[in-house]
Amino acid sequence: MGSYIVQRLALMLPTLFGILLINFVLTQFLPGGPIEQIIAQLEDQTSATDRISGGGSEVGASGGGESEYRGAQGLPPEFIADLERQFGFDKPPIERFFLMLRNYLAFDFGESYFRSISVLDLVLEKMPVSITLGLWSTLLAYAISIPLGIRKAIRDGSRFDTATSGVIIVAYAIPSFLFAIMLLVLFAGGSYWRIFPLRGLTSDDWATLSLGGKVLDYLWHIALPVTASTIGAFATMTLLTKNSFLDEIKKQYVVTARAKGLAERRVLYGHVFRNAMLIVIAGFPAVFISVFFGGSLIIETIFSLDGLGRLAYESAIQRDYPVVFGTLYVFGLMGLVIGLLSDLTYVYVDPRIDFESRET
Repeated sequence: MGSYIVQRLALMLPTLFGILLINFVLTQFLPGGPIEQIIAQLEDQTSATDRISGGGSEVGASGGGESEYRGAQGLPPEFIADLERQFGFDKPPIERFFLMLRNYLAFDFGESYFRSISVLDLVLEKMPVSITLGLWSTLLAYAISIPLGIRKAIRDGSRFDTATSGVIIVAYAIPSFLFAIMLLVLFAGGSYWRIFPLRGLTSDDWATLSLGGKVLDYLWHIALPVTASTIGAFATMTLLTKNSFLDEIKKQYVVTARAKGLAERRVLYGHVFRNAMLIVIAGFPAVFISVFFGGSLIIETIFSLDGLGRLAYESAIQRDYPVVFGTLYVFGLMGLVIGLLSDLTYVYVDPRIDFESRET
């Protein structure tokens, strides 16, 4: 097992290299980089000043054949050169890429272009929100899907199994963002009931609440986001639990246990449950990371949660490249590490699994 872990760890570096390289190349062809963003902001400020001072008509009269970017044209070349030097764009792309890689190996992600804070501090500040959302969603998915999956396996082919399968299929087919919008419309004051808050993780008077009040306020705010991000994982996990139970129920040791006169409940929960739950329990890290990655961007944006997903989205819109690549590096590294932990969990709960023998 040790050699397998070493191989997986060794593969993480080229994988991260490929992820960063592809995205770095793509950003070179995107219009509207950070320099252009600042020029546009200065142009807007200049236009606003001209309108207030009454100089807008003068500019319009004298510049009919010029580009609409009058403010940008008025910026001194030395100022633009200073901006490029400040952001590192005075260096060739290849040099910038390998400089970024060298810094990232030391977890030095630089500083945000527009927030005046280091990217690492920004990521650490936003990460608890995303981890909380992913963890609660995963726990809720397990709490619902395991009992439901067992019940479906026991009553396989019954009306209950057919009806719940229809609900699961519908739940799996509905995109998480559409379900999130539906929850907002129904329960957050969109068009019907205002039962839950529209955005955020806490109320404005959070600091004045008691400990119990803070817990209730937090659960009140997290209810809709967690429900929206749970929908896909719940459906998948329910079917996995059911199929795992059905496979175990058909095995010979179950027939033998029943032939010995053991009670059905003892057969199911004393023998079948332990073996059927191996794959379900071992898959916890993989389920968490899928919920974490799949739901953080959409759910955090819709519910205005200040997490990593929303940070990555806003940074991409602003072309804040240090934050974009910093969050991409963190997401990629977390995915690779948790993937390895998922494999190790499989081996721990079921020693019959041997990844080294499979590779040879």
